[in-house]
Amino acid sequence: MTASQIEATVSRILYADDQSGWCAVRMTNDERREFAATGILLGIREGDVLRLSGRWVDHPRFGEQLEVASWVEVAPSTLDGIRRFLGGGRIKGIGPAIAARIVEAFGLDTLDVLDHAPERLLEIRGIGPATLAKVRSSWGRHRGIQQVMVFLTGHGIAPGVAVKAFAKYGAAAVDVIRGNPYRLADEVFGVGFRTADRIASRIGIPADSPQRLQAGLVFVLAEATGQGHVFLPASRLLDDAAALLEVDREALGPALGAVEQRGLVVSVPRPADEPAVFEKRLEMAEATVAAAVRERVRAPSEPAVDIGRALEWYRVDAGIELGRRQREALAAALAEHLVVVTGGPGTGKTTLVRGLTRILGERGTEVALAAPTGRAAKRLEQATGSPARTIHRLLEFNPREGVFARTRERPVEADMVVVDEASMLDIALAAHLFEAVPPHCRLVLVGDADQLPSVGPGNVLGDLIASGSVPVVRLDQIFRQAEASRIVVNAHRVNAGLMPISDGGDPEADFFFVARDDPAEAADLAVDLACRRIPGRYRLDPVTEIQVLSPMHRGELGVRRLNQRLQAELTPPGPELAHGHARFRVGDKVMQVRNNYDLEIFNGDIGRVEGIDHDEEELVVLFDDRPVRVPHGDLDDLVPAYACTIHKSQGSEYRAVVIVLHHQHHLMLERNLLYTAVTRGRELVVVVGSRRALYRAVSNASQRRRFTLLADRVAGRLEPPVAIGRGGP
Repeated sequence: MTASQIEATVSRILYADDQSGWCAVRMTNDERREFAATGILLGIREGDVLRLSGRWVDHPRFGEQLEVASWVEVAPSTLDGIRRFLGGGRIKGIGPAIAARIVEAFGLDTLDVLDHAPERLLEIRGIGPATLAKVRSSWGRHRGIQQVMVFLTGHGIAPGVAVKAFAKYGAAAVDVIRGNPYRLADEVFGVGFRTADRIASRIGIPADSPQRLQAGLVFVLAEATGQGHVFLPASRLLDDAAALLEVDREALGPALGAVEQRGLVVSVPRPADEPAVFEKRLEMAEATVAAAVRERVRAPSEPAVDIGRALEWYRVDAGIELGRRQREALAAALAEHLVVVTGGPGTGKTTLVRGLTRILGERGTEVALAAPTGRAAKRLEQATGSPARTIHRLLEFNPREGVFARTRERPVEADMVVVDEASMLDIALAAHLFEAVPPHCRLVLVGDADQLPSVGPGNVLGDLIASGSVPVVRLDQIFRQAEASRIVVNAHRVNAGLMPISDGGDPEADFFFVARDDPAEAADLAVDLACRRIPGRYRLDPVTEIQVLSPMHRGELGVRRLNQRLQAELTPPGPELAHGHARFRVGDKVMQVRNNYDLEIFNGDIGRVEGIDHDEEELVVLFDDRPVRVPHGDLDDLVPAYACTIHKSQGSEYRAVVIVLHHQHHLMLERNLLYTAVTRGRELVVVVGSRRALYRAVSNASQRRRFTLLADRVAGRLEPPVAIGRGGP
């Protein structure tokens, strides 16, 4: 039910988050009826009179309450109301006694005096210049919040945007937005181009204004980075922006030149091809990686040890026979400044890393192990028995300042750095890594180049291999103990474009394909397998040891719907906290989807909800045995994780995985996606879906092309960047 124009007084503030502006309050209306209200209510105080609109919801603990969509403050119209308003603690420097003197002096004109002639407050006993300065500042902030709220909500914009705009621009927010609403998209986190464009349209900015055209170009380029591209060809950028903005392509040439003049983009010429247009930060990152790689591969190198003796010592010490490619990889890692080692499951990548740490550790040489994510670092540590860290921790990232402490000037203190799961390295993180590893320190990148590329922009591992300029060892022998695993065999079959082998009659098999053409039947079976059949037969915990994977978020076989069904099966009904589309219960498996350096939880971290604080609208989540209180303002970054996308599973390994694969997912069905999914399972993989979808995924080797120039740069095939002409490319 929608509530329109409810006018009520704030009787008590139950909770207020100054960062997000979210509040829970008790309100009293004219009929003395008391009710609860929640929403973005930044800056309110007890005693404020508000005009609210929203919808009534039934809270599991607090009952019926108003979920506020928009609100405005109603100025007090009586002398008593003004006295209470000023003396309620909102205005620094004014307490109840001074508020009474002000109202006695100015009467019903008091608020007008504060707005237009605050210097008259010096007429009041107890107010001097220092107090007046406090009052001016406090009153300005209060009025600023109100102006931004009224201005933006009046143009159909969510109150949360107003909170962010005021936090960025203060009392000048309305003037900034009126002057150029597209600054919101550039400068305020969480406000995108489409929101800014909606504001611009409502306040009368023309569709062909230079501000809009430039902002549209920057937005299209930013969207491309979200799809993994480091740049866009100039013509594609112009075509996509023209479609988005619904303007003629020719009008965008001067706008692109202006964006380049502002230093937001860089154009790089390409031999026999049109220019590549980069966001400036990504062009700098790619150039940094390329220069560091060339420096490493050209520098003369001496082996760290007598390689022949070292390999023989490790063979005897570990009691294993190394394969030919493994010996080549160890020799290259011990001799070169930079080497890439790639290979699929069962080819001995972990044995290689363990060998490096044992050989160099025996000599007292410092080896630092790292991986792009916390999950991957933990797996690396468990597999090698040596400490491992995330790359962010290796480079000593400072979340408060947003910078890495380890740089070229203060490099990593190690003789060798080994980075596992290097296929997950995006170009920005790779730039920081290459800058911080000193020239004398050997750098070994270990990963599976046939998996999905990084979530962030770039294809660093693949580009280094494709450059032809970096020492690369490809491990291609499946070792005997791995040959017994049908998971390993089928992963390599899929990678070779062959259909996986599945024999449902073999009770000892660890890979199964179960055909279900009907999406509803496939979803039913996936849920049944994850909740009952696999836990019952294999004695696995359905929450912590089994993971359901899907290519997409939406649809009957998408992650969102599967999570709803799995939660209903695996988490007992009880008190829950609703936030957005999710409802969190105690015991829920959840995933963090964005780095939060303040809470020290990172993109892809898995946790369990162990407590709900309804008063504060917060969750207590256990991440790796460490309880973390996740405040209301950070809950947007937490999602249910009984099911997750295959992309989000990168760097993880589970005892059992259930993969749903259907022609509903036809846009996502690619060989490297299926290969990545299969290699997530350690003991059991079950694929549920249509045979047609499985065949399409296996046969479709045409990966989505990512626009990058790293391979060409490393190989020295590019000229330096040049400015874009004012008339466009």
